[in-house]
Amino acid sequence: MSIRDFSKHIYFSHGVYGQVEYGTREPNDRIIQLICTTFNVNKDWLLTGKGDMFSSEPPDYRLEKILEIYNTIDDTLKDCLLEQSEILLKLNKNIIKKKK
Repeated sequence: MSIRDFSKHIYFSHGVYGQVEYGTREPNDRIIQLICTTFNVNKDWLLTGKGDMFSSEPPDYRLEKILEIYNTIDDTLKDCLLEQSEILLKLNKNIIKKKK
């Protein structure tokens, strides 16, 4: 797979990903998470080279769908999506507390 194709799958410009690939830029947590989620790569293997290359758990395709939506909406709506996500996170914390 070319750098251009690979970077499209993780929603990064091929220039940014090319810098990561050639070692002129450190990958941030977002890039690492997207690679692991999109390609079902074991994070430990990616970071350390230890363990199996691929995760034994199936990838969560919902993250890819959310990123696809995020990358197609207007910046104002991206802010709204972030705000809604933060509200959902708070609700989730309350649900977890009630279960305990």
